[in-house]
Amino acid sequence: MLKTQAAVVYAHNEAVVVEELTLDEPKAGEVLMRMVAAGVCHSDLSVVNSTIYYDPPVVLGHEGAGIVERVGQGVTKVKPGDHAVLSFVSYCGKCKMCRSGRVCLCIGFSAGRGHLLDDTCRLHNAKGQDIQQMGRIGTMSQYAVVPQESVIPIADHYPLDKAVLVGCGVTTGVGAVVNSAQVKAGSTVVVIGAGGVGLNVIQGAVLAKAARIIVVDVVAEKLETARRFGATDVVDARQGDPVAAVRGLTEDLGSDYAFEVIGNPATIVQAYEMVRPAGMAVIVGLTRMDATVPIPTGKMVRTEKQLIGSYYGSSIPHVDMPKLLGLYDEGKIKLDELITRTYRLEEINEAFADLEAGRNARGVILFEQ
Repeated sequence: MLKTQAAVVYAHNEAVVVEELTLDEPKAGEVLMRMVAAGVCHSDLSVVNSTIYYDPPVVLGHEGAGIVERVGQGVTKVKPGDHAVLSFVSYCGKCKMCRSGRVCLCIGFSAGRGHLLDDTCRLHNAKGQDIQQMGRIGTMSQYAVVPQESVIPIADHYPLDKAVLVGCGVTTGVGAVVNSAQVKAGSTVVVIGAGGVGLNVIQGAVLAKAARIIVVDVVAEKLETARRFGATDVVDARQGDPVAAVRGLTEDLGSDYAFEVIGNPATIVQAYEMVRPAGMAVIVGLTRMDATVPIPTGKMVRTEKQLIGSYYGSSIPHVDMPKLLGLYDEGKIKLDELITRTYRLEEINEAFADLEAGRNARGVILFEQ
């Protein structure tokens, strides 16, 4: 058995524990990854505070990049030595959702949340307790055994400490614009929340040739960063009603699209109120499963506004992630500029504190420093 240092949640709303775990060898259809980098995303923090619910214990991390160490029987997608980014969605390619192109909504696997596809765990602590993996990948670990369906090989020339960001934040944000909403050129787009994913919604709007990109946040530094990523206008929501501010910037009509990238029922309602008649509000931020929003249904009918969700950017990870890296090669996508700070694994709680304080666009854990 391998030994690996990993970041484990043992209890919600308590400090994350970094400890040594044992790791089983990969079974059929599985891949042993040596992790090089793991992104620190708000979704990881949501597992800590139970907004995204896992029964502890669970290893954190759903944005990762590394090198294939070994493969189990029957693995055909990668080989030892390959560089890869990981997808926190494993999709079968055969179910109704996969056949319709909605692979992020795959219903072809019955394994429990945090378990590998045979519904068992590969990680164990010193007490012999099974440890789950967030998104079936658990990238905040030196080594991880993952389904081959989660492994996307990439060219060796991409720096893994930058390529890691397409594992979630870039794909989720850009995909929400180009896949989920299919924003039309010349449109006016509002982005509520200028964190790591919100900045990538801005990048997606730039790629879609939106004429105007209005960004709403409560942190001045984030609004300044948003300008560097392509925002044409910014709204400090601390200075008044952001819905009124957006309407003031759009001749009282509203925007064509609004993207909520926080996961807050109040800002979801604001996004809906910000769009014009027949406009589209897109929910990207994850709320608690029992959260609801009060939107008058009569208004929905009379205005023909659309309110949709976007999960993982409605992406096909094996297609979209290499495509996004190609755009990075062409200078059309920023990756380096997204990273505010890097951390060692043992600094994970500090990384979360920085995330909550709004100090980082994206923090990245590096396993080889």
